[in-house]
Amino acid sequence: MSAHTHPELTKNQSLVFGSLSDAGGPLTAYAILDLLRESGFRAPLQVYRALDKLVEYGMVHRLESLNAFVACAHTGCSAHGTAAFAICEQCGDVREFTPDEAIRALQEWTGTQNFKLARMTIELRGTCGKCLEAAV
Repeated sequence: MSAHTHPELTKNQSLVFGSLSDAGGPLTAYAILDLLRESGFRAPLQVYRALDKLVEYGMVHRLESLNAFVACAHTGCSAHGTAAFAICEQCGDVREFTPDEAIRALQEWTGTQNFKLARMTIELRGTCGKCLEAAV
C-alpha cells in the first residue's frame, strides 16, 4: 500500500476516521461512539473494531497515555510503523512529529536485541510553547 492510497474502508471505518479527522485532536472510543450515535453506532465494539483496522492501516494512532485515538497527520506512517507525539498537559494540544534519529536508534536497538518490533508510539508529555508563554 502506498503512502497516498488508503485501503477500501467499510462504512463504519469511514465514519470513525471522519470523526477523528474532523476533531483535530484525540478522542476516546466512547467520545467517538457519542459522535456517531446518529449514524447508527450503538455499541463500543463497533467503534473498537473500526479503530483496530484504522490503526492497522496506519491511518489512526493510539495514544496510550491518554487512552485515546488521533487521525494520522503524516502520510507514510504505515510504512515505518512509528508515530511520535508531543502532548501538552495544560491545554491538551497533541502534535505529531517524526524524530528520525530517535526512531533509527530504537530500530537499531531492536535489531541488536533480536526483538521483532510490531509498532512504536513515542509520547512526550509536557507543556507546549503557547502555555509556557501564557504562564509568563
